[in-house]
Amino acid sequence: MAKSALLKSSIAKKVAMALSGLFLMLFLAQHFFINMTSVFSADTFNSISHFMGNNPLVQFVIQPILIVGVIFHFIMGFVLEFKNNSARPISYAKNNGAANSSWASRNMIISGSVVLAFLLVHFYDFWVPEMVYKYVDVSPLNETRYFHELAEKFESPIRTGLYSLSFLLLSLHLWHGFSSSFQSVGFNNKYSKSLKGFGYGFAIVIPFGFIFIALFHHFNH
Repeated sequence: MAKSALLKSSIAKKVAMALSGLFLMLFLAQHFFINMTSVFSADTFNSISHFMGNNPLVQFVIQPILIVGVIFHFIMGFVLEFKNNSARPISYAKNNGAANSSWASRNMIISGSVVLAFLLVHFYDFWVPEMVYKYVDVSPLNETRYFHELAEKFESPIRTGLYSLSFLLLSLHLWHGFSSSFQSVGFNNKYSKSLKGFGYGFAIVIPFGFIFIALFHHFNH
């Protein structure tokens, strides 16, 4: 009975983590499309950013949910990784993991840790100054500052390189994470193959799209 309850608890945690991951993918896609407008039109990027930054629904409902989702997803990732490592027999370490699984699937905790570190830096770079600008300094609203602030972040080749590396690891994280999310929630039908294909495409297009945006502003600033 105790073993059955433990199994159910583990499955529930995996499902919760998978659902939080899928939610974060929606945010990632939305964030990507907004940032991509900066490549084509500074005015469009400024307008959208100003709307998102001053919309009460975004600021006081969606944003807190997003922050909780990020924290929950990564905490659950570390918890599940710890439990999986604790449950493995010692002899498992002698096996050749590369023969049975990809690097991405074996190192989700590594790629996830790097992505988490990047998110913390990203919050420090953009979210914290935004909060200070609006609620501490209480400066007059400047609806055209967003593009300049974004482009300025990519002046440094070191920062741009680290940013690109983070999204490369995010690509690997998504490559395995998307398909495993559907396995965790028990989604297995005639649409599974198509959804996996979409997931692999997402894991390539979105992260490498962010890398393109960073390189574009670095070389055109």
